[in-house]
Amino acid sequence: MVVQPQNTEFLVSARPDLIAAREEWLKSLKNTRRLATNTLEAYERDTRQFFQFLTGHLAEPPSLKDVAALRIADLRSYLARRRNDGAGARTLGRGLAGIRSFLRYLEKQGMANAAASIAMRAPKQPKSLPKPLTTIDARRVVEKGEQLNEEPWIAARNAAVLTLLYGCGLRISEALNLDGGALRDPAARSIPITGKGSKTRMVPLLPIVHRVVDEYRTLCPYQLEAGKPLFRGARGGELHPAIIQRDMQKMRSALGLPDTATPHALRHSFATHLLGRGGDLRTIQELLGHASLSTTQVYTGVDTDRLMEIYDKAHPRA
Repeated sequence: MVVQPQNTEFLVSARPDLIAAREEWLKSLKNTRRLATNTLEAYERDTRQFFQFLTGHLAEPPSLKDVAALRIADLRSYLARRRNDGAGARTLGRGLAGIRSFLRYLEKQGMANAAASIAMRAPKQPKSLPKPLTTIDARRVVEKGEQLNEEPWIAARNAAVLTLLYGCGLRISEALNLDGGALRDPAARSIPITGKGSKTRMVPLLPIVHRVVDEYRTLCPYQLEAGKPLFRGARGGELHPAIIQRDMQKMRSALGLPDTATPHALRHSFATHLLGRGGDLRTIQELLGHASLSTTQVYTGVDTDRLMEIYDKAHPRA
């Protein structure tokens, strides 16, 4: 099932031929390219917003013919409108990526020319560094005793999920996608994880990971069999990332942590703390599942910032 709002025909401002082409494109992204759910939702939303802009730009809902005739000036007008509405460079860049993907699909089908979108430069992205937690704060966050939920099994569940993020460097989606049959062998030293782009990597397991997951299994009131999710919601269904994010938000307030202390910050902390203890970038790249070393290199900037902070505080003449 394609990820999009219900009654899309009424929500998407476009002619039927364009809506139908967009529907087939979204199906191909899901079934052929197997993009992540979050990416599918973003592409659906970005193209819907673009069609809405074109409706005002053209004074009528756009058709397939209108999209095929797009010029660079039209795309620039769209980005300018979005920027005026408060969209940042990252949002604009992602939106343009979705439009390009759709136009390239139409080009392959012989329905349009994607030259304008390819020639269009994406907005310059600001350089931002990950914001890891300190070693002490990261260890506090993953402790079962620090979890605020009064239900013991839910506290154990949250501690297990957060331990996987910090102890293994998993993305939250990777942790929540684990099967009920995973992590049963206490002697297992590693586990295969399928990440972005359906790429599988081997992730080492610390003894603490086995312990917290085993404690969660013991306390969980639901049967955690193979073929079903390992981590469950309060009613036994699928556990959504928003639940963990919300519970960590409460923990931030209780522990006096900064707003940057999010579940994903634990993955950043995993990489930064490994690098600070002498881990090499190639190894960390493999552990994180980054396709490019340049993505991993951002952590060298984080470590440098930390070193300068220590230098400024410790040097007598600083």
